[in-house]
Amino acid sequence: MSEKDRRFWDKAARKYAASAIADEEAFARTLTRVRELTPPGARVLELGCGTGTAALRLADAAESYLGTDISGEMIAIAKEKLADAENRDLALRLRFRAATAETLAEEPDCYDIILGFNYIHLAGDLPGALAHIRALLAPGGLFISKTPCIGEVNPLLRPLIHLAIPVMQLFGKAPSVTSLTAASLEDAIRAAGFSIEETAYHSVKKNDWRPFIVARAPQ
Repeated sequence: MSEKDRRFWDKAARKYAASAIADEEAFARTLTRVRELTPPGARVLELGCGTGTAALRLADAAESYLGTDISGEMIAIAKEKLADAENRDLALRLRFRAATAETLAEEPDCYDIILGFNYIHLAGDLPGALAHIRALLAPGGLFISKTPCIGEVNPLLRPLIHLAIPVMQLFGKAPSVTSLTAASLEDAIRAAGFSIEETAYHSVKKNDWRPFIVARAPQ
């Protein structure tokens, strides 16, 4: 992600925090599956955590949970939510900080699970981001993602989307976005050295184009 993207998300943070989850049922299914995949004592890293919505619901399943985002404003809101949380035990497990996969890869810490919800298509250099994620995972660790793949959108709408995004970016109304299909995303994850163990769709609505993918790093 670029400095321009950081500024975009900083500016959007308060409005983003006030918006409702688009599909609460699908979100709940995603969180339930992540909990099922989280072993006792797991060290969890979430990339692109935004204002901490998922982190605050998942951190109690982990030994430690670090929520990160490129936007300092998003992280500030996440910290406000954590301070207001009724579950005081969360403060012992959950931390938030402004960081990216690239900056974290320079540190010695490693994680058992890395989460990226609505993240990979915004990461910019996809092969680079996946390489950093692999480097941050312990051997055999899991990368769990749920990624909007705009290449799966109705073919009639795709030309409009591909035209609209660059225009919006020109005026600072959209961040960098990588157009993916589920197949191209899986190919990129495998090319980074992961094995894919699960691909699912958690929405009950038709035309769900956000695959939930569980990928394992080599032992």
